[in-house]
Amino acid sequence: MVDKLIERIIELQNPACVGLDTDFNYLPEEMKRDVSTFEEVSERIAEFNMNIIDKISDIVPSVKVQVAYYEMYGHAGMQAFEYTLNYARGRGLIVIADCKRNDIGSTAGCYSKAYLGKTDINGKKTRAFAADMLTVNGYLGYDGIKPFIEDVTAHDKSIFALVKTSNPSSGEFQNLKLENGKFIYEQMGELVQEWGKTTVGKYGYSEVGAVVGATHPEEAARLRKQMPNTFFLIPGYGAQGGSAEMLKVCFDKRGLGGVVNSSRGIICAYKNPQYSGMTYSEAARAACIDMQQDLLGAIGKMGR
Repeated sequence: MVDKLIERIIELQNPACVGLDTDFNYLPEEMKRDVSTFEEVSERIAEFNMNIIDKISDIVPSVKVQVAYYEMYGHAGMQAFEYTLNYARGRGLIVIADCKRNDIGSTAGCYSKAYLGKTDINGKKTRAFAADMLTVNGYLGYDGIKPFIEDVTAHDKSIFALVKTSNPSSGEFQNLKLENGKFIYEQMGELVQEWGKTTVGKYGYSEVGAVVGATHPEEAARLRKQMPNTFFLIPGYGAQGGSAEMLKVCFDKRGLGGVVNSSRGIICAYKNPQYSGMTYSEAARAACIDMQQDLLGAIGKMGR
């Protein structure tokens, strides 16, 4: 699946990923009017997402759908989550389910079936959520990652394991030094590189990727050198303070190696005076184009 994402990035000359982290409060006032139930909220969120997907599907390669923004609206919210995944895939986008699943043994296996594999019901195997890629938390070790890797291999999927996250306090744990002199994030990076070594594709990147924040360029540069075969999911661009110049260290000499997520900067772009007079979906498209040009200016041509 990473090869497919890379090919789409090269085709579009765009390594951007739009984060559909859609809080009801992000919607325009007219869409929020006369809404009082989870079901009504979820219908409006699905409509909002659908209209944005329609406007951007020809210029960006992927979307990332953060499950927490849907779980808080209960069963109805999860229906909107499922609808968004299916609709985005139907429009040709590669879909990352941002769930950061983390457990061990059979429980990790259940999470993996939900998002990457299939669930068996009396011999009939059915897919629950139609994601192409999934974020996972590997800080419980290999037995918490093994079921995901098995489904990655069996179903042509990919995962992104947390390595160096974009939040300001990530260093409280991830930047602690071990007895061997490595930072914890470096140790995790080493494990992720190892976990993916049997799944390296034609562009030199494995199906076991890493989440590496744009807001920590020094650490990102170290990880890119340490993890030459690991594709990065790069959060933190835009609203969180990460810039194209900061994150360009995540890319290789071919302009490949990562996909850059922006959530509020795209889906809330209509609130930005820069896009005044546009509908929310028009503003989202304009913001995607601006992001593409910004990233191209820093990274250069993809696939060169």
